[in-house]
Amino acid sequence: MGCCSGRCTLAFICGMQLISILERQIFDFLGYQWAPILTNFVHIITVILGLFGTVQFRPRYVTGYAVWLVLWVTWNIFIICFYLEVGDLSKDSDLIMTFNMSMHRSWWMENGPGCRVTPVTPPPSWAPEDHRYISIAGCLLEYQYVEVAHSSLQILLALVGFIYACYVVKLISEEEDSFDFIGGFDSYGYQGPQKTSHLQLQPMYM
Repeated sequence: MGCCSGRCTLAFICGMQLISILERQIFDFLGYQWAPILTNFVHIITVILGLFGTVQFRPRYVTGYAVWLVLWVTWNIFIICFYLEVGDLSKDSDLIMTFNMSMHRSWWMENGPGCRVTPVTPPPSWAPEDHRYISIAGCLLEYQYVEVAHSSLQILLALVGFIYACYVVKLISEEEDSFDFIGGFDSYGYQGPQKTSHLQLQPMYM
């Protein structure tokens, strides 16, 4: 019963992770945030494998899922530090999020709650010709705090998922050990007397 409830809870957590990361992936695509897009894709694949391992009693899959969650928490902590500009990090850097391939920022920068976007004309001389120069004002919540909230949710789900993943691996391993123990009686148990042939060999004289 404990294994069933633990597995069901972990499956529910995996489902919540998939829903939340798919939502995040959509907005990262809209903002051309290539580093988060690649990392989100790996996370989606790993969560699916973890869900498969939970349903199919595959402890190795669940263990791999738990190991990935440690890396996932580390990545989201870095994202929080990046947008809050901890240390020498700057949220205006193009290298980390877009691999220096574009000048795009988070989609929430222009589309956050209450944000009003106003084109600036004429654009400054240093602005690229294929980019528009805008002014953003009136945001109820700055885009960096929206990104921090997304990462914080991912960290919370990952921590709960890690705890339940370890619990499910322990339960599955205990069940496998108990099955092996029961199966041992079948391998080394009592065997009935075997039928022997009563045919007596007689010497043959030439």
